[in-house]
Amino acid sequence: MRPLALDDRDIAILSILTREGRISKADLARRVNLSPTPCWQRLHRMEEAGLIRAYRAEVALAKLAQHVVVFVTIELESHRAESFQTFERAVARIDEITFCWALGGGYDYLMQVITRDVASYQALMDALLESRAGVKRYFSYIVTKDVKAAPPPLAALLDGSS
Repeated sequence: MRPLALDDRDIAILSILTREGRISKADLARRVNLSPTPCWQRLHRMEEAGLIRAYRAEVALAKLAQHVVVFVTIELESHRAESFQTFERAVARIDEITFCWALGGGYDYLMQVITRDVASYQALMDALLESRAGVKRYFSYIVTKDVKAAPPPLAALLDGSS
């Protein structure tokens, strides 16, 4: 499958959407200097190509409920393909694991866990260990403060490639 060719307006559309997902199509078109129909067609083309995976609200969790965010590095007992598949299936079933990345290097996975408190986090990890998901060891890093959250720098990543 050939990658979708993007021009400066496509990149501008994507950049705006990463910051302002609820922007109206008319406002989006105005901001990228297009009429609404061509702007919508570009947007639809990028959705169809899978470049835009979802539209979401960023919820201020601290205003909603007590919670803790924990990053967890995971090392598996075995490095056979079926061990990775078993672990990934186990992780997919746990809603509190909001992100999980496979890593190259010292650890096998990095997870982001969001749960009510440290006790519920530990219960989750105990259950994961008991599930025979193949975890050899894990290290927990509790987030104490949000410092920065930003969308990806699309223009910098795509500079020269469009």
